[in-house]
Amino acid sequence: MTQTNRRFLLAKRPVGAVRRDDFSFETVAAEQPGEGQVLVRNLYLSLDPAMRGWMNEGKSYIPPVALGQVMRALGVGEVVASNHPGFKPGDHVSGALGVQDYFTGDAQGLHKIDPSLAPLPRYLSALGMTGMTAYFALLEVGQPKAGDTVVISGAAGAVGSIVGQIAKIKGCRVVGIAGGAEKCQYLKDELGFDGVIDYKAEDVLAGLKRECPQGVDVYFDNVGGDILDAVLTRINFKARIVICGAISQYNNKEAVKGPANYLSLLVNRARMEGFVVMDHAKDYGKAAQEIAGWLASGQVKSKEDVVDGLETFPETLLKLFSGENFGKLVLKV
Repeated sequence: MTQTNRRFLLAKRPVGAVRRDDFSFETVAAEQPGEGQVLVRNLYLSLDPAMRGWMNEGKSYIPPVALGQVMRALGVGEVVASNHPGFKPGDHVSGALGVQDYFTGDAQGLHKIDPSLAPLPRYLSALGMTGMTAYFALLEVGQPKAGDTVVISGAAGAVGSIVGQIAKIKGCRVVGIAGGAEKCQYLKDELGFDGVIDYKAEDVLAGLKRECPQGVDVYFDNVGGDILDAVLTRINFKARIVICGAISQYNNKEAVKGPANYLSLLVNRARMEGFVVMDHAKDYGKAAQEIAGWLASGQVKSKEDVVDGLETFPETLLKLFSGENFGKLVLKV
């Protein structure tokens, strides 16, 4: 039986915020798998701030999505046909499946997952690339020590919320910067953060002085812009700043706003380092095992914000940039 495949193709390079007309939406017959290939029915897709960067032309850590190509997205799905000895119909897999109903392609980049161990969306959050990012960016780049003060921007988002919980496990004082009373309350009451700063309701610098009287040892940056600048005024000697993302800058029509207070790095002999999760691919298994243990023990909680309907993709993606999502944003196909 031929499957019908709805899919979003990148039609043009967005300028500023993504719009629906930056994509073309089409319905075609799903391709049948060739030698060494599989056909996967997509069930859930991960929506990530990085997707905005993948639409831009220019040098980056990964080639841009080509015009006319299916929009890149990580996802989980079920194998429905296979010409690869390592996969059989009924297997559940995760990988770069694209914004579409069905993925047909090489099985090389796919990984088997077990839906009996965790809900499928969790393999896109704590047990997926989100969890890997939080784990390696904090532990390898941030190098937190017990007693350190760790500040996280975008703290109620997918990565930030897990970073804070891992920092608590490591014995740190954790302060989250988030937008809105509900998110800030969640960080304190549900996730055990020591302090919160609501950037929508108060001055961030004043909040940092209140919540970090001893300064900042590790800053995990997901937003860039003015908040990064404010934190740089409060860093301690030998502080570590992890540049994981800069969502406040992704839709800029003018040049990206760089940190005006960067000389604080010199004065404090501090380090600012960029992070790309793919650099740690060989150790994903180790990290997933440890995170799964924390989830099982209740030391880490994972929150998924699931939106229904592939056809809503452009508008749902925009929730990331308005701060509407609460937890890991997932699109149910």
